[in-house]
Amino acid sequence: MKGTLRLMSAAGALMLAATAAPAMAGTTADLLKRLHEKGILTDDEYQELVKGQSAEATQTATAPAVTPDASGGAGYVRMTDSGVGLQIGDVTLKFSGSVNGFYVHDNGDTPSATTTVTGGVATVGGNSSAIRNGLLPGFLKVEATTSLDGWDVGAHFGMYPGINSVSYVGGGANSGGNPRALQTAGIDFRQTYLTFGRAGFGEVKIGRDIGLFQSESILNDITLLSSGTPAGNVAPSNTTLGRIGTGYIYTDFQPQITYTTPSFGGFTASVGIFEPLSSLTGPEESNKQPGFQAKFVYDGKFGDVATRLWASGISQKHNVIAGPDYTGWGWDAGAKVTFGPVTLVGTYYDASGLGTTALNLFDTDGLGNKRDSHGFYLQGLTTFGKFSVGGSYGESNLDYANAADALANPTLVDKNSSWVGQVRYGLNSWVTLLGEYINTRSKAHNGNKATSDAIAAGAILFF
Repeated sequence: MKGTLRLMSAAGALMLAATAAPAMAGTTADLLKRLHEKGILTDDEYQELVKGQSAEATQTATAPAVTPDASGGAGYVRMTDSGVGLQIGDVTLKFSGSVNGFYVHDNGDTPSATTTVTGGVATVGGNSSAIRNGLLPGFLKVEATTSLDGWDVGAHFGMYPGINSVSYVGGGANSGGNPRALQTAGIDFRQTYLTFGRAGFGEVKIGRDIGLFQSESILNDITLLSSGTPAGNVAPSNTTLGRIGTGYIYTDFQPQITYTTPSFGGFTASVGIFEPLSSLTGPEESNKQPGFQAKFVYDGKFGDVATRLWASGISQKHNVIAGPDYTGWGWDAGAKVTFGPVTLVGTYYDASGLGTTALNLFDTDGLGNKRDSHGFYLQGLTTFGKFSVGGSYGESNLDYANAADALANPTLVDKNSSWVGQVRYGLNSWVTLLGEYINTRSKAHNGNKATSDAIAAGAILFF
């Protein structure tokens, strides 16, 4: 009976201590210790109360905060801090996505012997109008993330559906368009990857995601949110070209194992091994080694000027079945500078055996002899309240492999270039309205030329 009374008295004292000084760390433990030292609690009673208090503290510390939502605040379900999703216990399930659509009118040169450019991106074929996606198709990304045993882990899935019907001939979900009734849009499942990492270690990514080489060029391109060069406007596929092929080579979404370091004073590095890609225009290959890519990024601020600097590289050996092996390689560098309402971007790339527009497109003469390529773009964007006005110029150049290549391929593209003027209006935090003018030019090594002018108007939504 006395032991019970002592425990009740101790429990009352604990309640009083918790009420009187809830924010004082160690108050409860100190009180239990004093009661034990004064003989009010026996050794067994003291150990029992300490054990109970420890379990209660652990439960309080690990239970997630409950935010009132549609569940009425029951259980451990709560809304995520950002995006559209919820947290169930220690697991965060989040949905994010984008939808866009544009009216695009493209006016290209009339087909003739002097407008033929092999690898040209300027439209040849007169006027066309379309309702289509821009450089981005729509996308829906689903992510499940949590922390387990000191590691932050996640599963990531990204589906990219277009609004236009495609033929599924020769290009899967991104094949040529099929503008007829009773057809089906293409759904490109670009992202399927896992991540694990923790503070001080960095992060490992395994699966399919955007590549490292030239990724900053496309992610900082103003046409990413709009149309840019239309390409195939008569029968639109999932996307336009934007500035792909007129300033940079498309980075693509590729199978990879990539490691990214923690940030060291604003500096991060990513390195990865990649699924080897065969040439799109060369002879058949049987590649034995993976590809390698790396990217280095620095984010810093100097007074009121924010700066992002980057450099990336790529290398892959190609084992040609009926021809000599060759190694394709390339590098790029760029800078993004923001001061006040103005943002400026400049990029440059140089490559050999990579081709132009897409990785390994027109990369060799077809016999394993490499073609060199290089390009750049310059861009500016100024924001006034909800309005933004921007413009850019860029070009991609492709050289012959040798004299024999020049004789065999006289209409091969020498340069693709474009001018872009853009106006944006932020309707709200989700929707941006855009208007754009694009002048695209393609020139062959033999002097052939093609020019197209396009206008685009529409909207893009992000959530």
